[in-house]
Amino acid sequence: MTFRNLAFVAARQAQARAALRRLKAIYPHVPPAQADVIVALGGDGYVLRTLHRFMKRGLPIYGMNRGSVGFLMNDYREDDLPARVAAAQPIVLHPLHMTAIDTRGRRHRALAINEVSLLRETRLAAKLRISVDKVVRLEEMICDGVLVATPAGSTAYNLSVHGPIIPLGAELLALTPISVFRPRRWRGALLPHNASVTIDVLDPERPVSATADNTEVRNVTRVVVREERKLSPTLLFDPEHNLEERVLKEQFQP
Repeated sequence: MTFRNLAFVAARQAQARAALRRLKAIYPHVPPAQADVIVALGGDGYVLRTLHRFMKRGLPIYGMNRGSVGFLMNDYREDDLPARVAAAQPIVLHPLHMTAIDTRGRRHRALAINEVSLLRETRLAAKLRISVDKVVRLEEMICDGVLVATPAGSTAYNLSVHGPIIPLGAELLALTPISVFRPRRWRGALLPHNASVTIDVLDPERPVSATADNTEVRNVTRVVVREERKLSPTLLFDPEHNLEERVLKEQFQP
């Protein structure tokens, strides 16, 4: 791919800001509004925010790791950057669309590239009902919470709560419980990518929050999650270190 106009953006951390200054001194660049590719300097959290920021414009994001976690990033190197970006392989992602209704009846919408998660807000376990495509699959689940993860997000929070790793392009979603008490033996499900998941909070006296990436809604009563195919944020990866290979390697970690 050929990109004419690079823009640099960086997280607030000192090493990211220092890298921003160095790269701007080395390479021609334009403001983000005039760019056809964004070079993001930071960690995974920052590249997710950058994807959200430029998602509707459809700008590809080439991340370089100047943060603490870099699963979604390329290695940081200052040499031959335009050539690296031109040779990078695109990975097209499909975010999740969350619609959350709170106890006041207000409707909240947000997008998630990694996952939508529901978590109890107090010491009391949550009581949830789970439906898939309007069919009730779990009448009552007592737990700390539950999440719906994309393939790209399956190696993040989903993996930490023992959910399955999903290869990119598998067209599946992970539905994973968080510290489930009942039913004791339920460990989650793999769903078609076009499934609609509805999670109802059965007891509002046991408050639950819903989070789509970095957007949190408190005191929800119902959350509906589905894939959003109209948006397709794109990450760029060096061929020798692409995201598909990283996801595959994660399945063989000791």
